[in-house]
This record gives sequence, C-alpha cells and structure tokens, in this order.
Amino acid sequence: MTTEKYAISGLTNVLYIDLSSQSYHIEERRDLYEKYLGGIGVATNLMLEEYKEGTGPLDPEMPVILSTGPLSGVYPTCTKTVALFRSPLNGELGESYAGGHLAMSMRYSGYETIVIKGASRYPVYVAVHDDRVTFRDASSIWHLSSAIDVGKILREVEPGAGRRSIIRIGPAGERGITYASVNVDTYRHFGRLGLGTVFGAKKLKALLISGNKEIKSPDHKAYRKACSMLYDTIVKTGLTEKYHNLGTSENILVLNELKGLPTRNLQETSIEGVENISGENFAEKYLIRRVSCAGCPIGCVHIAMLKRPFSKAHEYETLNVSYDFELIYALGSNLGVTDPEAVLELIDACEKAGVDIISMGVVLAWATEMLLRGKISTDDTLGLKLSWGDKASYLRAIELVVQAPNEFYSALGKGVEYASKIYGGEEFAIRIGGLEIPGYHTGLGNTLGLTVGSRHSHLDNAGYSADQKAFNHPTTDEKIVDYIINEEDRRNALNSMVSCLFARNVYTYENMVLALKCIGIDRTEAELEDLGKDIFRKKYELKKKFGFSFEDIALPKRFFETATTTGKLEEDRVRKAIEMYKEKRGIL
Repeated sequence: MTTEKYAISGLTNVLYIDLSSQSYHIEERRDLYEKYLGGIGVATNLMLEEYKEGTGPLDPEMPVILSTGPLSGVYPTCTKTVALFRSPLNGELGESYAGGHLAMSMRYSGYETIVIKGASRYPVYVAVHDDRVTFRDASSIWHLSSAIDVGKILREVEPGAGRRSIIRIGPAGERGITYASVNVDTYRHFGRLGLGTVFGAKKLKALLISGNKEIKSPDHKAYRKACSMLYDTIVKTGLTEKYHNLGTSENILVLNELKGLPTRNLQETSIEGVENISGENFAEKYLIRRVSCAGCPIGCVHIAMLKRPFSKAHEYETLNVSYDFELIYALGSNLGVTDPEAVLELIDACEKAGVDIISMGVVLAWATEMLLRGKISTDDTLGLKLSWGDKASYLRAIELVVQAPNEFYSALGKGVEYASKIYGGEEFAIRIGGLEIPGYHTGLGNTLGLTVGSRHSHLDNAGYSADQKAFNHPTTDEKIVDYIINEEDRRNALNSMVSCLFARNVYTYENMVLALKCIGIDRTEAELEDLGKDIFRKKYELKKKFGFSFEDIALPKRFFETATTTGKLEEDRVRKAIEMYKEKRGIL
C-alpha cells in the first residue's frame, strides 16, 4: 500500500456522510480552517451553516459534527475530538469531548472533520478506511446488551489495527435514553448530553475509522524541538503527575474534607467511610494498569480489576473497569455507596448500557429521595425499594431505566429535570440548564460556572477552581466572574487545537503559538485570545437558535440549603453574578 503524505497545515478536508442515502462526499474548507484552526471553532461554524430553524435534536437532518484540531495527533496530549450536536437531554448545545484513538484515526484518514446527517432505514455501522467509506448492515449487533461487546466484534471483522478507532452505542442509545453516551475505544466516551441518543435515532450503531496516511512538518527540526520541549514539560515538571498517579479520583478525599463532595443527592457535602472509595484505596487494592490515549504520555485512564462470582462453586469472572472522580461521585457518594466493589459494579453496568454515568447517578439519587420522602411509591418503582448505599437496588434500577417498563422509568430515562416536572421534587433535582451536575458543590464560582457555561459543564470554565482560589484567598464576586470569562475563552482556544484539558497549563498561549508555528501556522497570542472570544459568541448564537434563555434557568433550592466549601450560597447573590456576567459578556 502506498502511503500518502500531506502537510499538517494543509489538512482542511470535511467528510460529509448522509445516512439516508448512504452516500458521502468530501469538501475542502480552507476558509474555515484558516480562521478557526479546527476543533470547536470549525465545528461551531459548521453547525451554524448546517442547522435549519426548527430542526429538533433527533430529526434526521440535525447533524452530528466530529472535529479534530491542527495539533491533534501531532503533539503530546493533543488527543481529543469534539462532538457537536443538539442535545436530546435539554434541547441545547451538545458539546462533548473524547480521547482514545479517534483524533489520530481521523487525521491519518485525511479528515479533520466529519459531518453526519440523515437517518438510515435500518441499523448500520459506517466504516471509513482512508478514501473508502462503506455502509454496513448492523442488524445483527443492534440489540447486543453491551456497548463494549460491539467493539470486540467489529475489531474482528474490520481491518485497520493500530490506527483504528471504533465508536459505538449500547442499548440506552438504541432505546432513546436521552443521556445515552457513545463509547470510544472501550475506555473513553462522548459522555454528556446524549450523543448516543442521536446515534440511535439515526440508526447508527457504530463508526469505525482507520487511516494509513502520513503527516509531514514543513520544518521538521523545529517541530521536533518544540515537541520535545512540550513532552518534557508534561512528564518532568509535575504539572500532570496527579493525573498519572491517582488520576482525578485523588479529588475524592480532598473535596470530602473541604465539604464540597455532593452526597446523597446533595443533602450533604461529605460522607462517612469516604476512605473506602478514595483514589488511594482504589489504587492500592484494585488498580491493575493505566491506559493512555493515542499520543499521550500521561496514562490517566485508571483500570481496576473486579473479581465477581457467577456460581456457588468458587467460579469467578474478572472485569476490567475504568474509574475516575466523577464516576465515584455519581455512583458512590451521591448514592451513599461506600463499598468500592459496589461502585465498580455500578460503573460496569452503566458502561455496558451505554449511559452517561453522572446523569444516571443524579437521576437515581433523586428517585431515592423521592421514595424515601413518600413522594412516589413502590408502585412507581415496580416494587424496587431504593435506599442509600443499596447496590443491588441500584443495579436493578439501571436495568429498568434502560428498559423503561412503565411511565416512571420512562421519565427517569429523560433526565432529572423532565422527571421532576412530572412527579415533583424539582427543588432537590440537582441540575442546571437541564443537565445533571458534576461532583462539586464548592460555592459561587461552581454554581455560576455551570449556569453560564455554553453546555452547563464544569469543563466549560472550571468555576470550582475559582472557589478554590477564593477559599484560600478571599476575593470579590466580580473577580470570580472575570476568572470564569477568561478561563472559558482560553478553553475555547485550547479546544480548537484540540488539547486535552489535563495539559491546559502546558499549552499556554505562548506554547500554542510555538506549536502552531512549527507546523506552518502563524498566530499571535492576541489572535488566539480573540479566537476564544469569537468562538464563545458563536456558541451563544447557536444556543439562542436552540431556544436558550437565562430566564428559563432553574436554580433548585437544594443548592442554597446545603452549605458549600465556601459557606452557604444565597440565590440573590448568584442571580446578581449572572447579571454581572451577562453585562461583561454583552449578552442581552
């Protein structure tokens, strides 16, 4: 096979896939790449081009856009692919990031971005091998009980080992659970906001990508020097040591001590027995290996081995389960579960079903409190007695949410905001912007950050980090607002590269300028800062088209009843900070 080489800065191809007609074509979009570089910048502008007013999240013509950046597959930790779509969970901007091999596979196939439109009449998977795109019947794998098994099967029947990525959905995506995820290369995910649901509506079971092209740099000596400097900064300075050592699960003990770890549906912010589900305990007793995304030296993906009996004759199966902070919070502290093996079993159940674990954990926590308060009965739960810490009841509940055998479980499958509007309990349904919250209750910065973030994610602007700074050095609300604005703009620039945010302190504006220059792209720090601001404006343009309004944002009473790391919040203070943010951003 002849290997084609192309210049890094010259890759501007967009692959358009139409599932309805089972056709595809390629367009060169140098105009977009020269201005927006790639990643979220290009994806946002393509979505603005493609979106037709009134198109719903699950309508066939609502596109899914996957996009990499100019640094993807070229520099260490630049491993992410962004997925942009309209969320079936909250109707807003769906923006999710995944690592694994996907970014590398797309670039070595010759595509910076893939736009998927239409819907197949029957289940399909799409295989992209360099310039060849094929549509294959997926009926035989459509009803498999595990998203992980789909990958195992496709690895056997499709070529492309090494530079191959397989993204796929599980039963939750097929059945329309609005927070279904897309599994990426087994241990990574497009998790939040329901991309798996969109795949299911399009009858797209999986997308497989492999490529044999090569990338060349215009000045290889300068590139190697820059690459070596960035690599050394990542592995030798300690900036990313936390992510390799214990991973994000290191945060469990820290946030518990700071009274910032949501517990039992945010009724509390710390939990007794937390040491059992700490990153330290998982590492000492269960960790068997670490996995890296393609092109990353960190090894942040922590895999635990769980030994589980399947008969009384001392016969066991062993499960490899990836864990991190958010998963331990969602299925651990927030459900009152402090048995580490129970947490791993719950994670495994969600992985096989193909659901976002944060959303599932919050949904189950709300349902538990509803039952314990007598606002629903065991008639609603089909006899299931949900109670804090009860692994068996939660394992069964996960199955029932995916199966949706009655109206109550069907409502749970549409998210906590939807379910609470029907059954009550909105005041303790812990969500913002229709999205179930991540594992932080630290103060104004976190609550404000989730409210104003373009996808209501802690990863939009790290508002919790502003609270950490305020905890150590008291500051003003205006400075917290300024921090959130500056961090969101910086992350928009990073997400156009596309760099993993674990290396955000490595890829400073100065280092981004250097990295781009060595592959033939000239930008100044000021231009990158302006790029981040421009992307923010474009995202909010999209959000408005999708119907977003600050006036519709619900702030549940629970946020103001339970003390944060920095003390109890007052709703009026949060509302004033939102207005300050809107004024500084020029949002009407």
